[in-house]
Amino acid sequence: MLPWTDSPASNAAMSGPPKLILRATPMIQSEELNIRSRQLIQAAGKHHRAEEQVHIRTKAMEATADGIFIIDALKPDFPFIYANQSCYKMTGYAKEEILGRNYFLDQQAYVDPCDLEKIKLALLHGKSFFGELLQFKKNGEKYWNLLRISPVRDINATVTHYVGVKTDITLLKQRDLEILEKRDELLHVTRVGQLAEFVSSLAHEIKQPLTAILSYAQAGQRMLAKREPQLQEVLGYIIDDDKRATEIIRRLRSLLKKSEVEIKPIDINALIKETVMLLTAGLNIKNNVLKTELESDLPTIQGDRIQLQQVLLNLINNGFDAMEKDQGSHEVLVRSSRKDDKTVMVEVKDSGCGIPEQNKPMLFKHFFTSKPDGLGMGLSISLSIIEAHGGRMDAANNPDRGATFSFMIPASN
Repeated sequence: MLPWTDSPASNAAMSGPPKLILRATPMIQSEELNIRSRQLIQAAGKHHRAEEQVHIRTKAMEATADGIFIIDALKPDFPFIYANQSCYKMTGYAKEEILGRNYFLDQQAYVDPCDLEKIKLALLHGKSFFGELLQFKKNGEKYWNLLRISPVRDINATVTHYVGVKTDITLLKQRDLEILEKRDELLHVTRVGQLAEFVSSLAHEIKQPLTAILSYAQAGQRMLAKREPQLQEVLGYIIDDDKRATEIIRRLRSLLKKSEVEIKPIDINALIKETVMLLTAGLNIKNNVLKTELESDLPTIQGDRIQLQQVLLNLINNGFDAMEKDQGSHEVLVRSSRKDDKTVMVEVKDSGCGIPEQNKPMLFKHFFTSKPDGLGMGLSISLSIIEAHGGRMDAANNPDRGATFSFMIPASN
């Protein structure tokens, strides 16, 4: 059936040629509605899928461990317009403390000025930035950040936004630093080992001429027996100094010698006197004075004589080194006392420059040194020795001037 009708009655009523009249039928309306409905369903589907994609992307940005932020590049102050939860957590700042703030001004207190200038230069020229930065959280805590910033362009290639990704690499940096420290430690230990072998060999070589000097001096005394009293006195001084030098060499070799630890009862006062005698030869040359205050009737301790002597030597030498730049005589005091019924304490006090506050946490760490030519091994080795003897070690600045290093060891009775 045709979708239009030619009526004779209407033709009769009309003058002129016949006209065609088109009328819409329900079939056409239904088809149009079906097409329109399908178009609406398809549009709704696309809109739903688009919303779903935006939702997934937003969820993904919020779920990632990296800090993500977006900067509006069309505004002169480059404000933050978005930051995910990881970004807030990484920096320690809340949402209202970040969004809307100027990116460059916001970073001034938390990024090295040189790094910030590089970032600013890249963004002002529409370029990307990639680099490792040492930054600070809101509470002042340091963290390492791998920062990547990329421009977002519109269809006209105009940069409208910047997307930044921050990755916390603090743990990786710490591992790298630990590896470097261990490598440096190995190198230092190797050098110290080589130095020990060299000194041991040198001590052996020096001992031979010292023995010859002693023999000649003693022979001279015998030849001049009961004659030339002044010359006899000089020869006596030579013999005494020779014996003292020989003893120093012997003890030096014993300190460097690789031997088993010998734990025996030790009179700490006798050990201090022996150590002082070992150092006396070189003190007068440098205008140094080494004094002792030894409490009597101290209980014995259990330990290795050579190792404990090594601790004393290190602390005393450090005391004199701390006063090296001072004018006049330098005095170090070694004091022994009973800490309590079960503990003996030894203190080494100097009147030098004291311990800077920033150095206190690192005093006993491997290879930390404030000396330009120091190895940074003495205090860490000393601490290890004292702890191996069941004791503990401490350091503090004196009320007036200088510092006091002390160690406590359990008494053996």
